[in-house]
Amino acid sequence: MAKALKNAALLVFTEKCMEEYFEEFNFFHAECFKATLSKFLGLGIIAGSLLVKVPQIVKILKSKSVQGINLFSVLLDVFAITAMVCYSIVSGFPFSSWGDGVFLGLQTLMIAVLVMHFNGNTAQATTFLVAYVGIVVAAISGLTPLSVLWACQAMNIPIVLISKFSQAHTNYNNGNTGQLSAITGFMLFFGSLARIFTSIQETGDTTMTIMYICSTTANAVLAFQILYYWNVTIEDKSKKVR
Repeated sequence: MAKALKNAALLVFTEKCMEEYFEEFNFFHAECFKATLSKFLGLGIIAGSLLVKVPQIVKILKSKSVQGINLFSVLLDVFAITAMVCYSIVSGFPFSSWGDGVFLGLQTLMIAVLVMHFNGNTAQATTFLVAYVGIVVAAISGLTPLSVLWACQAMNIPIVLISKFSQAHTNYNNGNTGQLSAITGFMLFFGSLARIFTSIQETGDTTMTIMYICSTTANAVLAFQILYYWNVTIEDKSKKVR
């Protein structure tokens, strides 16, 4: 029982901080405060990631439409999230620093499959799903060198920018945000913002930190567009075209 409690506590506190807090009663230790805050933020982001893209998925399923959703952008997101998760697993980073990527990746993957399906490409969606599972297994099973995973992670910086700004360009051309979910958009912005701090604190990986800075900037653009086009509907846009 004691071991189980200790393992649970280690999800939030490091060994050093457990000593500082519960043995030395030093509750004002600066480094432990930052480390503990990072753990709490990381676990909070993971909890939020369980549902962050569910509103987007529900919106697509209800409308049976993927109008306004840029498939190229979604696929780039799938690659970026998957590369980050595989690199983090193989590098041995704490789960609290990347766990949200697992749930974000699964939800983004589902959106990609739905976009293909509702665009009339169900066979393509099935093939893509099978190929994706095979690639992930190969990436985390030790068959793929860490140097290759690092290169994929480094590619995430331009990929994240291209992905988000491709969607932003689609929104601009359409004059609305189509089937994009406002809840999802804002949760992604605040989640990536918090990840800047947790990446610095828990991984010390410069590439990951820069990626989250770029992601936050791009997510801010999409969040601004959601606010800007808030009262503009697809119907409104079609009337203007006429």
